[in-house]
Amino acid sequence: MFVDESKINVKGGDGGAGCKSFRREAHVPRGGPDGGNGGNGGDVVLQGDPSLSSLVDYKFKRHFKADRGIHGKGSQMHGANGEDIILKVPLGTIARDSETGEMLADITQPGERVVLARGGRGGRGNIQFVTPTRRAPAFAELGEPTYERWMTLEMKLMADAALVGFPSVGKSSLIARISAAKPKIADYPFTTLVPNLGVVRAGEYSFVVADVPGLIEGASEGKGLGHAFLRHIERSAAIVHMVDLTGGYEQRDVVDDLAVITNELERHAQELADRPTIIVGNKIDMPGTAEASERLAARCAELGLTYFAISTITGQGIDPLVLHLGNLVHDLRLVAAEDAQTYEKVYVPAVRSRDRTFEVQRTGSHAFEVTGRGIERMVIMTEMQNEEALAYLQRRFSKIGLEKALQDAGAQDGDDITIAAITFEFEGVGAVEDVDDVEDFDDVEEVVESEETPDLEEFAEESAHDAESDSADES
Repeated sequence: MFVDESKINVKGGDGGAGCKSFRREAHVPRGGPDGGNGGNGGDVVLQGDPSLSSLVDYKFKRHFKADRGIHGKGSQMHGANGEDIILKVPLGTIARDSETGEMLADITQPGERVVLARGGRGGRGNIQFVTPTRRAPAFAELGEPTYERWMTLEMKLMADAALVGFPSVGKSSLIARISAAKPKIADYPFTTLVPNLGVVRAGEYSFVVADVPGLIEGASEGKGLGHAFLRHIERSAAIVHMVDLTGGYEQRDVVDDLAVITNELERHAQELADRPTIIVGNKIDMPGTAEASERLAARCAELGLTYFAISTITGQGIDPLVLHLGNLVHDLRLVAAEDAQTYEKVYVPAVRSRDRTFEVQRTGSHAFEVTGRGIERMVIMTEMQNEEALAYLQRRFSKIGLEKALQDAGAQDGDDITIAAITFEFEGVGAVEDVDDVEDFDDVEEVVESEETPDLEEFAEESAHDAESDSADES
């Protein structure tokens, strides 16, 4: 079954919770905290696989969720990271966010990988919150939850040459004659409903040809499944435009046929009009086609296009066409190799941890809402039933300038402040201990302008930074 489009739901694994634990054993008085960190959740990764030719694996199974991280344990035992899910797709697959339409991935190389849904960060154990003045922290972080998203996968065939034209002009007959492909061939229009690929040998070169289903006038507007077929031409290096010299069932004019299909290609994508194109007049063996072939050849000469007259039944003119096409593809490959850029293997979508930007909005006379990826993560990963954890969260709010931003927005004591669906009662800066010693952060912004590049060493840096700052706060 050939499937070139699918919609899937992906979700990274949640982070494991950190452990609140104390070392307790004989002859070790005051062993101190020893809770380990939770493991990071697994990622959902898209990977190019040249052995695949369809998205059929994603037609019936549509939901993919990576494993969650394992919770931390006592004795400084850190939880294991969740296992990634690898979604293998054919080369030429594009992944888009179904809600926004943003293109997140374009898989064109074998082994190329793109992270579609990143796993949540594991929570820190209580051993990570030890400072010279906080010797026995009785709290730990919860794991970071992740969010699911719907993705649209769209495959565009990657062929060296694409056979295009009206239905029943002989495209399937040609690919069957010059390659080992076995497409369905019959004497009625739209015999071919899905693209076919064939490998062609031309002297010392070989190349891949795609047989694209027949196009009709209005294909660029979606008529006759035009959009579904035209997208498979976009990645082809060259276009072989076939014309029926007999005029087909409708007795069409060959010059008009050339103009109609050329116009549809140009309207679908302007770059297709500039792509190297070969015009092929088929069925030259039929009576009365010599005049039509001459008229078509004359028109091609005016347009500066190469023309071949062939017969897929007798084989007339096919060998020169294949040799010319092989040389053309070889030259195009050399040009593409010179223009090729350095290939980066792994792409990771935006932002992780130190995103401390946030936005304050008034939602009522005595109500405010605070939004921002980083600040929402702080709240979600805090154990709300633990007073010591809440006090630590309050100090973090002070450090990132949240209380000052709320006061600037008009917040007063007793107002409701909502962050990540959790409502707090606002207390002014005067209610916070050690506020004079709070460190200022230069990267704090009240409105999100841009997102930072993810830092793979960020977890360790943030832990050390918080510990140092807390030490300064409480000393």
